[in-house]
Amino acid sequence: MPAKQKITTFLWFDASAEEAAKHYVSIFKDSKILGVSRYGEAGPGPKGSVMTVNFQLEGQEFIGLNGGPQFKFTEAIKMMQDKDPKKSKRVMEAMLQMKKMDIARLEQAYGGP
Repeated sequence: MPAKQKITTFLWFDASAEEAAKHYVSIFKDSKILGVSRYGEAGPGPKGSVMTVNFQLEGQEFIGLNGGPQFKFTEAIKMMQDKDPKKSKRVMEAMLQMKKMDIARLEQAYGGP
């Protein structure tokens, strides 16, 4: 029995996660789309458009996210990778409590007490 996968690779796309997943699945053997979730009324993507695609390539699971160009991947990441471990820890703790990213709150945590 193969070992259970411990880390799932998460791929960010503006709007082509489903197309990319279909392409990857067509290339690799023992691969399939596992599921698709769509944006609802609350967005931030257009209602009914693909939000995430879960897929498997040769037994490894991946998730593709249509995060769109309106959300920049770097705001919180820059703060979490700061050389000061206290700043990084505060930002991570603040982020883990959020259901929706609040950049102002992350910047406040980064700045300290």
